[in-house]
Amino acid sequence: MRTNRSYLLPLILVALVVCNPIALSDVIQLRGGAELHGEIVKRSATNLWVDIGDSIIKISATEVVKVYQEHSDNEEQSLDTSKLYRTSIDLPERSAKAQASLVGASVIKVSTPRASGSGVFLNEEGYAVTNAHVIQGETDIRVTVWIPQPDKTLKRTTIEDVVIIAVNNHLDLALLLISHPDETNFDYSVLEYDESIQVGQSVFAIGNPLGLERTMSKGVISTKQRSFDGLTYIQTDAAINPGNSGGPLFNNKGEVIGITNMGITAAESLNFAIPTRYVKDFIRNREAFAYDAKNPNSGHIYHSPPTRSEEGTSKELTSE
Repeated sequence: MRTNRSYLLPLILVALVVCNPIALSDVIQLRGGAELHGEIVKRSATNLWVDIGDSIIKISATEVVKVYQEHSDNEEQSLDTSKLYRTSIDLPERSAKAQASLVGASVIKVSTPRASGSGVFLNEEGYAVTNAHVIQGETDIRVTVWIPQPDKTLKRTTIEDVVIIAVNNHLDLALLLISHPDETNFDYSVLEYDESIQVGQSVFAIGNPLGLERTMSKGVISTKQRSFDGLTYIQTDAAINPGNSGGPLFNNKGEVIGITNMGITAAESLNFAIPTRYVKDFIRNREAFAYDAKNPNSGHIYHSPPTRSEEGTSKELTSE
């Protein structure tokens, strides 16, 4: 018996909407009242191809009643601006491709005479976070930013007005303040509101590996608590290379869930990021790690204690 596929299509799509409730940017209203949320990746006179996150579905144009862009009024209302960094709740999930187009302008390139890395803006005022090892021992810092233009292109701009605000070598984090050349606001990304990462969860990174600017890589969370030197890291198989250091690791809500800081070059797909909870703690307590160019041995750098003699007394404290 032959099956009437045009009859079954709306039912299949309804099931997909129920089983995969991902709120994406495009809404396709179908005959019969069903709606499909996804990203339209291709159109023709007879068909639409929609990315719903896990797969791409082909839909006959005869089944489509209306297509419109989804806007979430809750996104702006739920934005928390009470801290130096921004967070938001109930953000919609989108495909990595769609999210990259939204958050890409928040990612920066951090350059010094000796090396380069990546970073991400935390708010519209120009505060950005990167790795401490990217700027270690340097005061001549330049950043490259990509500023959105009215025609939706990005203008590559190098900024030399960069101030080091705080450095935490133990966490490998540094906070910078960057001045906008047009004295306006920067695009920024929000930090994860509440840590909820799961093993197998899809993630993507944007950075400048080996100087290859604005490179995106995709992967999954391999382990969410990998311990090194008393700290826990996010392990991912998303490609992380030298130059990615300090850049953001995003989830499909466009939230920064970690700051990439290392990969094992002798192995494959073993890469790590600093969890957002450490980033938040560092920023909240930034005064304790304030950078002072005139006193580089201030509170954020702790020297090793003097060694002790066999009698248990410090040699440096023993009177002559």
